[in-house]
Amino acid sequence: MNIVLVVFDSLRKDCLGCYNDGEPGVPPWGWKVRTPHLDALAAESLVMDRAYPESLPTLPTRRALYTGRRVYPFDRGEFSLKGDFPGAPGWGPIPESHDTLAEILSAAGYRTGLIADVYHMFKPSKNYWRGFDQWTFLRGQECDRSRSGPEPSEEMIRHWLPAEMETPNRRNFIRIALKNMYGRGREEDYFNARVLAAACEWLQQNRDAERFFLTVESFDPHEPWFVPEHYRRMYDPSDGPEQVISPYAEGLLSEPLLRRTRANYSGLVTMCDRWLGALIESMRVLGMLEDTVLIVTSDHGHCIGDRGFTGKRGYPASTQVYDVPLLIRHPGGVGAGARSGMFVQHTDLSAQVLAFAGAAVPEAMDGRAFFDAAVAGDEGHRDHVTVGWASTVTVIDEDWWYNAKVDGTGVLLHDLNQADPFARNVANVNHEEVGLLHNMALADAGKDIPAFLLEMAAKQPHAPGCSELAAAE
Repeated sequence: MNIVLVVFDSLRKDCLGCYNDGEPGVPPWGWKVRTPHLDALAAESLVMDRAYPESLPTLPTRRALYTGRRVYPFDRGEFSLKGDFPGAPGWGPIPESHDTLAEILSAAGYRTGLIADVYHMFKPSKNYWRGFDQWTFLRGQECDRSRSGPEPSEEMIRHWLPAEMETPNRRNFIRIALKNMYGRGREEDYFNARVLAAACEWLQQNRDAERFFLTVESFDPHEPWFVPEHYRRMYDPSDGPEQVISPYAEGLLSEPLLRRTRANYSGLVTMCDRWLGALIESMRVLGMLEDTVLIVTSDHGHCIGDRGFTGKRGYPASTQVYDVPLLIRHPGGVGAGARSGMFVQHTDLSAQVLAFAGAAVPEAMDGRAFFDAAVAGDEGHRDHVTVGWASTVTVIDEDWWYNAKVDGTGVLLHDLNQADPFARNVANVNHEEVGLLHNMALADAGKDIPAFLLEMAAKQPHAPGCSELAAAE
């Protein structure tokens, strides 16, 4: 059986029609994002309703996905490497001792390919292409310095960067991104179109493979949210100022700028959907839908004005960032149209990829295959998930959403049975639950929390509204 894995960076689960059946307001932006190809795919797929990363953000997530191995508690996570920035604990290469899916499947007779524009994976010292027979890196996303000139004009910078949002770092960010975009005119020149078109080309070129495993990594719809105007106008037809960057701050965006930000993100999601449709159609024309598992997921989402915040963060953690979509289309129609509330994480998806291939899951792998059990309606092997992000940890089960620093301080506890769970922190009236959930986080680490991470936690400010209750006591 062939396998195609598609990962969209920062794709919000609630922007897919198959995950929100209500009227405009889900997401709460005044419109529903148009994702017709993803919705059609969902109708032919098993849809997982409780899928989560194992660790965050970008590179730790992919390390877990590519190896099926736990990354939290980042005991091998202190990286400060030339040519990179220390994005977070775990922001480093895949350890040499950890086998990757591509290596395992290559050894099992699969032809393996990687098509990606996630430039963090290809920075100096990184090795996320390890094991792939072919890897194609499309350069120029975000601050990947793919072009040294020409320098954008002041008029161009001002068009894309509102004066009220300007800082030296944001100006430099936009300046580099605009240089990378120089000469881009057609929709086909945009990144997600190029990535998915390259994936289509790979499928055509590798039709002679007896079995193949293709991983497609689209950095879109990650910021900056540059998108052809016709996609943005689907959601905001006004001619007001542009806004395409994430401030990682609360309350900075005016209502017009927030609307434009949401419209650009929505347009980029719709564009990703359109070009995913091209990939699916290529698979159909090539006859590959009949013998290929197609998996679509994301690493995380992104807050865009949700509770006043625009960005992503691990503390306070939010559903907009932590909930990820997961669609699995089986070529035999198994699970088509079914949904599962089973708790799964990216490490489980790694094990499932190997199961689809008929390859043995290494004992060192922390994930477990779940597809058959999910189709059968079973509850699965997890009753909760633990997600690590730098010096903070989040534990989610049927009833609770626990978020705190790894030393057990600065506790946020939300009752998921409430109409608006995140409106109130209930840690102070649920001491026992706080302790139990914190112990789950420690147990899932599988080892002691490293000293450098505890030091980070001690220095990190408490989140507003958190409890002074110490979960570790």
